[in-house]
Amino acid sequence: MTPSPSRSGDAGSRIADSLRDSILRGEFAPGSRIRQEDVADRLGASRLPVREALRILESEGLVTLVANTGAWIAHLSLEECQELYQIRERVEPLLLSYSLPGLDETALDRLAALADEMQAGTDVARFLQLDREFHLLSYSGARTAILGDTVLRLWNSTQHYRRAFTLVSGPVGNRAVHYEHQLLVGAIRRRDNDDAERVLLGHIRRTRLELLSHPDLFARG
Repeated sequence: MTPSPSRSGDAGSRIADSLRDSILRGEFAPGSRIRQEDVADRLGASRLPVREALRILESEGLVTLVANTGAWIAHLSLEECQELYQIRERVEPLLLSYSLPGLDETALDRLAALADEMQAGTDVARFLQLDREFHLLSYSGARTAILGDTVLRLWNSTQHYRRAFTLVSGPVGNRAVHYEHQLLVGAIRRRDNDDAERVLLGHIRRTRLELLSHPDLFARG
């Protein structure tokens, strides 16, 4: 029996949640193919909600769909990644400035706790999870029609390369990341838009420049 649209949509959302988590954890390499039948078999679903899930993930910048061909994990060239990071350098400070007035004390305390936990930890996967929570929480006070969704898509598109940066940057690079996170927490607590924007721009730019020195990270496996 064909599922109703609402049930198919619910199943598609659940499958999208599962696939999104796997992609963001790095379980799929950029450019690798996602076979609908494999996903359907693994999750015990029909192909209809799998197709819906892939459309959701495409809208989020995680998957590339090619008509009559299939679905692939989004892959960036070095030039594309550089361009996306330059866009991030310009739009994320703006989103942060929109967000600052809307962050309450609970959010500020959570940001500080996240920064401390990242600094104390050594596990890359855990760091990436906390780092994503940290930055997206710092933007959560903004009420925007377009910019918030745009930034989330940019984050999704560059997730794999942020992981690669974390792996290659080593202890010195990690110390700089933690220092910048603490500076951001301080600026946000002071509601200092100018300082928060300046620190965030430098934070993103440093990652971009590091990635530029590692073109091998963009080779297809």
